Amino acid sequence: MKHKFWRWVTNVAHDAFGSERTLYLDGQISDETWWGDEVTPKAFKDELNAGSGDITLWINSPGGDCFAAAQIYNMLMDYPGNVTVKIDGLAASAASVIAMAGTKVCMSPVAILMIHNPATLAYGDKAEMEKDHRHAERSQGEHHQCL
Repeated sequence: MKHKFWRWVTNVAHDAFGSERTLYLDGQISDETWWGDEVTPKAFKDELNAGSGDITLWINSPGGDCFAAAQIYNMLMDYPGNVTVKIDGLAASAASVIAMAGTKVCMSPVAILMIHNPATLAYGDKAEMEKDHRHAERSQGEHHQCL
């Protein structure tokens, strides 16, 4: 990848939340790399499991792919250490799902957590439109369980 929108830092000393590592997530969340600059679940998992101990996760993201966010949410929920989420700017759309994986979630008083119903673009005949409608309903139900 040319440029990732996340960055791991191993703390010299535990931070204010007792975390040994800090993760900064700043960018669009994607299930695959198109331009080499998206947060992808596979790359995220590799780096998450490369260390141990508690994590502080700083989020400033407009969101992105809901399924990629669901994978990252599940990875953080399965992580054996505590995950403290700090929203310092924006956790919108799919990023709001990731934010809910924290053992503790904190927000700046000027930060924004944006949660909305799933959105999609559909093209095709009646059967295609109905399929997309069912997909949106299923996604909404699954993501509301996280929130």
